[in-house]
Amino acid sequence: MRLDKFLKVSRIIKRRTVANEACDGGRVSLNGKVAKASVEVKAGDVMEIRFGEKVFKAEIMKVAEHVSKNDAADMYRVIL
Repeated sequence: MRLDKFLKVSRIIKRRTVANEACDGGRVSLNGKVAKASVEVKAGDVMEIRFGEKVFKAEIMKVAEHVSKNDAADMYRVIL
């Protein structure tokens, strides 16, 4: 699954276009490298998103095309 689609399906970012812009702006990294929106993600990858001064770091637990709102948080695990 593409990174921008994962960010939308997991509800980390609400819209795919916003996720795409975050990736193109260099604010998203996957496994320590700046990632483009088209990069494929898999379980076990670690992503880091910079929202201004804040940094959101999470490990991808599972990848699914369609997920209910209640199960979206199970797709990743926040790393402090």
